[in-house]
Amino acid sequence: MKLLYLDCFAGISGDMLLGALIDLGVPENVLSRELAKLTLHGYSIATQRVVKQNITAVKFDCRDEHQHHQHRGFTEIAGMITDSALAEPVKRRAVSVFRRLGEAEAKIHGVPLEQIHFHEIGAVDSIVDIVGTCIAMEFLGVTEVQASPLPCGSGFIETAHGKFPVPAPATLELLRNVPIVPSDVQAELVTPTGAALLAEFCSRYGVRPALVVEKIGYGAGTRDLPGLPNVLRAVLGHATERPVMDTVAVVEANIDDMNPEFFGEVMEQLLATGALDVFWTPVQMKKNRPGTLVTVLCETGDADRVAELVLTHTTSFGVRIHEVRRRKLAREIVPVTTRYGEIAVKIGRLAGKVLQCSPEYESCRRAAAVTGVPVKNVYNEAARAAGDIQ
Repeated sequence: MKLLYLDCFAGISGDMLLGALIDLGVPENVLSRELAKLTLHGYSIATQRVVKQNITAVKFDCRDEHQHHQHRGFTEIAGMITDSALAEPVKRRAVSVFRRLGEAEAKIHGVPLEQIHFHEIGAVDSIVDIVGTCIAMEFLGVTEVQASPLPCGSGFIETAHGKFPVPAPATLELLRNVPIVPSDVQAELVTPTGAALLAEFCSRYGVRPALVVEKIGYGAGTRDLPGLPNVLRAVLGHATERPVMDTVAVVEANIDDMNPEFFGEVMEQLLATGALDVFWTPVQMKKNRPGTLVTVLCETGDADRVAELVLTHTTSFGVRIHEVRRRKLAREIVPVTTRYGEIAVKIGRLAGKVLQCSPEYESCRRAAAVTGVPVKNVYNEAARAAGDIQ
């Protein structure tokens, strides 16, 4: 697993991230060649090494030769990207970033996504920053991105929509469920573009994870900040494998006097309220009665709620609750392409090696319903397509 950790002590913007990725080894000519696949004209890109408070970093610049911001809508930008000759993963990621931006703006302004016209974000430099970052991520082979908590800055900024507090409303909308730390810097440290790229790529926020460091890159921002080097540090390496462990609660009860027809409804209720797993085991109980051991796995914080549900929906007079530790394979959902469409496949890894590969049933079922073939045909083809995943 190639892990990229973003140390955002001075925030993040699109050009800072792209500069850091270039510093990690993305050649400027490769970036230019790939960006040329867009029907985007009248701009030039340049990189230079600058020093921000004794830290050398790459400053990435995109110069709009027309010197004006063109207002483009999400549909126009998505069409430009989709119709290009860029690699499919790059196109998919770039469109997703703009969709996130569009949905955030649409929510703030109370209009449908289709009516959103980007102002600053629709300009050439923002399109280059976003698409360029997606190109660079693909070139470096990054499989996971993590980041530090974000200092957003403080004060106010002037935008095409007027004067806004920092962080800007769209930025804050994009940073839902992301840890934000206080900052007394009177400046916008996290831009909407930077927030959208994090929302798309970043899977976890926190302290730097255990990893073997291969490369370190620095991307420079435009401003000079008082007492703070305005750079983004990007650390690229391989994650050191640690056992994936967690603790879950087990809620169980022995039942020998309930109508078997009720068990189906009980399972549906438990799964609908968040149980991780539910299963029945035939047991021989006292007085030689055949019975059923009801076992429910759930998050530890849900144990009381699950116990009450078992007591409410079964004939049990009591339940047993205990906690157990689970050792798990590292899991990820990977889309594979088949003649029946894109199918989601669950991958389980141990020490980076694929041990389990299982097509998701619901994904297969939906594809089978659309194409009119048996589910097993879709499942078997998805399993074959996933055979080359490393």
